[in-house]
Amino acid sequence: MSEHSHDHAHDHDHHHEHAEDRWKHDGVRVIKGDRLDSNTAQTPGMFRQAAINHARVGAQKIWAGTVTIQPDAKTGVHHHGALESVIYVVRGRARMRWGERLEYVAEAEPGDFIFVPPYVPHQEINADPNQPLECVLVRSDNEAVVVNITDVDPVEKPEAVYWVDPIHKAPD
Repeated sequence: MSEHSHDHAHDHDHHHEHAEDRWKHDGVRVIKGDRLDSNTAQTPGMFRQAAINHARVGAQKIWAGTVTIQPDAKTGVHHHGALESVIYVVRGRARMRWGERLEYVAEAEPGDFIFVPPYVPHQEINADPNQPLECVLVRSDNEAVVVNITDVDPVEKPEAVYWVDPIHKAPD
């Protein structure tokens, strides 16, 4: 019987060591700000970098990164399907327009959070003509979902710099 106990104890120790290794490599991760990944969809007038995604850390249900938007850059009207998005303004001034006809507008400044619920038609705008807008962006899924809405005439037409990439299509 002592032999069986010994084997059980050895199995427990082996399992314990394996669990420690697992947490060492699959546990908490710190992504340094100077090590973000720009190998993501890029857009003229906008520089996006991934910090947290499936490729970098194995994230299954979330995407996080930074975006720098040049002065006067504006998206076309779109929504992100079932995704929820959170935007935290670090520097600059963001203007959001939303609604069936973009009839609602709000501005955010450094320290403010913006929540974009699923399926809400919206337009993102750098409200400052003189300085870049810097934000942290978090999405509720790893897949980028963008549905462009072409039958709404935006109040603020994207005129200075278009955000055009596989996610944001050029307006007609």
